[in-house]
Amino acid sequence: MADRPRLRRQAGAWACAFAGLFAAQAWADDGDRVSRTPLLPKYREECAACHIAYPPGMLSAASWQRVMANLPRHYGTDASLDPGTVSALAGWLAANAATGGRRSEPPPEDRITRSAWFVRKHREVAPATWTLPGVKSAANCTACHTRADQGDFNEHNVRIPR
Repeated sequence: MADRPRLRRQAGAWACAFAGLFAAQAWADDGDRVSRTPLLPKYREECAACHIAYPPGMLSAASWQRVMANLPRHYGTDASLDPGTVSALAGWLAANAATGGRRSEPPPEDRITRSAWFVRKHREVAPATWTLPGVKSAANCTACHTRADQGDFNEHNVRIPR
């Protein structure tokens, strides 16, 4: 009988450790901490006028630097901004960019959708899904991630349009 309180404490400690492991995994699968960086209002204003204001942690600083340097040829569109805005946004993006792990590897053409981590996270998505009228492309995060505009890419909030 004297050992029961000790066993309960040990069981409680193991349960907390086990829960901590799952919480850490859920956090990582939830789009990572970097995707929850509050967006700079000017970034949201300028970038979200045409597409989702992608969280800065989705690309490395080097990728963001190239994206910002090529705004006149921004993936087939002229997204030019005045030099002061470019400088402010580029600095903020670099300061909040991915700094380690899979997201810090520059993807081909600095496209988030071509990055290794994006491809891995979306490996179960059928190729035909990307061409659905409600989706149109892999870059349209909000088509399936219902809270993407809030930086929440948790797979529990995914709803694939039909």
